[in-house]
Amino acid sequence: MTILLGILAVAVMFGFVIMIHEFGHFIVAKKLKVKVLDFAFGFGPPIFKWTRNETRYSVRPIPFGGFVKMAGEEI
Repeated sequence: MTILLGILAVAVMFGFVIMIHEFGHFIVAKKLKVKVLDFAFGFGPPIFKWTRNETRYSVRPIPFGGFVKMAGEEI
């Protein structure tokens, strides 16, 4: 049981660090007046999503990642 709690704690902390990292991209883009189209925490289809100003925010089910999509970033 202790090992399981340790694994869960590491997973939660990893997700938190990723969220802070992506938020850093978001803040720098906003400061440089780059249009942010999407700010997502997690991967997969959105569980929750909302739009504020020009940015669509979403929370997704796989917490081991995230992304900030800016104007001009065409894949």
